[in-house]
Amino acid sequence: MTAGGPARPWGDGTRSVRAGEAAPVPGAPLRPSPVFAAPFHLGDRPPGADGADGYARTGQPTLRAFEAAVGELDGGRCLSFATGMAAITAVLLACAGAGDRVVLPSDGYYTTRLLARDELARLGLRVDLVPTPEVEAVAARGDLGGARLVVLETPSNPQLDVCDIAAVARATRAAGALLAVDNTTASPLGQRPLALGAQVTVGSDTKALTGHSDLLLGHVSTTDEEVLARLRSWRDHTGSTPGPFEAWLGHRSLSTFDLRLARQAANAAAVAELLAAHPAVSGLRWPWRPGDPSHAVASRQMLRPGGVLSAELPDAAAVGRMLGAARLWTAATSFGGVHSTVDRRAQWGGDDVPPGFVRFSCGIEDTDDLVDDLRAALDRV
Repeated sequence: MTAGGPARPWGDGTRSVRAGEAAPVPGAPLRPSPVFAAPFHLGDRPPGADGADGYARTGQPTLRAFEAAVGELDGGRCLSFATGMAAITAVLLACAGAGDRVVLPSDGYYTTRLLARDELARLGLRVDLVPTPEVEAVAARGDLGGARLVVLETPSNPQLDVCDIAAVARATRAAGALLAVDNTTASPLGQRPLALGAQVTVGSDTKALTGHSDLLLGHVSTTDEEVLARLRSWRDHTGSTPGPFEAWLGHRSLSTFDLRLARQAANAAAVAELLAAHPAVSGLRWPWRPGDPSHAVASRQMLRPGGVLSAELPDAAAVGRMLGAARLWTAATSFGGVHSTVDRRAQWGGDDVPPGFVRFSCGIEDTDDLVDDLRAALDRV
């Protein structure tokens, strides 16, 4: 918490605006401008001496400011990466090696599974895929024995299943494994895996954290200094550091984080009611709706609702008709941004979903406008 803050914890809005800020200096800007240097003057000092910067691949002021802000929201030490995939790759390959067993979600982000199939196996890692709803039961049976690293993605993407992080964390610690949680869908304001017992949390900051669909960024936060050192070494050696302008824009975007999430959640609640009642829609998933299979765990574990829902239309043609009739819902494959989007997941392959399965990402448009537009588009289906 910034020096001089109140004794009680600050709320999410204040934390979003103030996270990572140093004490104010009279005459200085409220937030420093980005530092674009690649090399820095060394003088007669070796690189790193007295905390001086030497070369931007291993660290620079703008990056540290962004990392301080995200780490404060996560409750750990943060390292930023050029993309979300660079971040999850660092977790997998810095924390496990040839011969190690790694447990991944079979229903999580498809590219993570592609990475496991095409690269981890080639490098000699043993990968087991477990569905998110079954991870807790697998952990409770003691089936994590021999695992070096367990990765959760909760809520899962795209089907939005939730598992009990604290329960899995207890089992992974007992088994001597590291637990990493992909927290992209929930975001640092929606869920705090480190406080629930995970050693690592990872996120694609391209999504809700920066939220304007104009950046590629990712990050990893941890409470384990040894893990942090391994991740830093991996990033320094592989060169997956983001640029200063991206880090500066990411830090600037955090200021509206709480406001964006609140509007997205309100929109999602209204859209969920529309989807649940519409005859063209089936299989609605939104963990904060009573009756959802994940509602009990999400209500207990998560800090706020999210803006992403999933559902099924009759077929791919029905999705096309809906999108053709909509004015405010755009076909796009990302989520968490200020624009409302629809993604028909089967078009990308890899996810075991029906042709009409769609992921809705609610933006920050007016709720009534979004609902009216979607209702009219669904009626065309």
